[in-house]
Amino acid sequence: MNAIIINDREIFPSKVVCIGRNYAEHIAELNNETPEEPVFFFKPNSSISNTLVFPKGNRSCHYEAEISFLIEENKINAVGFGLDLTLREVQSKLKKKGLPWERAKCFNAAAVFSKFVSFNSNIKDLEVELYINNELKQKGGVELMINKPQEIIDELLTFSSFEDGDILMSGTPKGVGEFNTGDIFVGKILEKGKVLLEQRFEVQ
Repeated sequence: MNAIIINDREIFPSKVVCIGRNYAEHIAELNNETPEEPVFFFKPNSSISNTLVFPKGNRSCHYEAEISFLIEENKINAVGFGLDLTLREVQSKLKKKGLPWERAKCFNAAAVFSKFVSFNSNIKDLEVELYINNELKQKGGVELMINKPQEIIDELLTFSSFEDGDILMSGTPKGVGEFNTGDIFVGKILEKGKVLLEQRFEVQ
């Protein structure tokens, strides 16, 4: 099984719980409707990676930077930077046919994570930033989320469950787009404007 790193130890998540359409400006940039309730989808353990690899056999792939949380005993225990990789053209075709999104969201290495750090401060102060080739592409924080992290956890528990070590990806702010092999990504998680963690990825 694939692992993530927290405080220099390995954790093996059973799954990644993702929420879609959680930032109003991201909904607008993709011309989607604002959902009446949280939109969930899961990524399997096989999607988890600590390296950023452009999916082979595809012409286009989108990045989506997200504040990501490690869940233990149904509570947030740590925070990390995550990338939800999406085959947007594939996703659009599937959505038009009313079909599931797995081919577009759940491929190998479609959930890329930094190391995680323990976190027990005020979640509302967290922000995510993504730079690609030294250009700021995405920036957003918990205050802009439609559904806050605890609300997402509570809603998930009405129909499913977290195993200890599972990851919650809390949605992406505006600025998603395509990327290419060789691009340099720098992801940051900030607390009150101060960098809590930073991770560099080179697209392979």
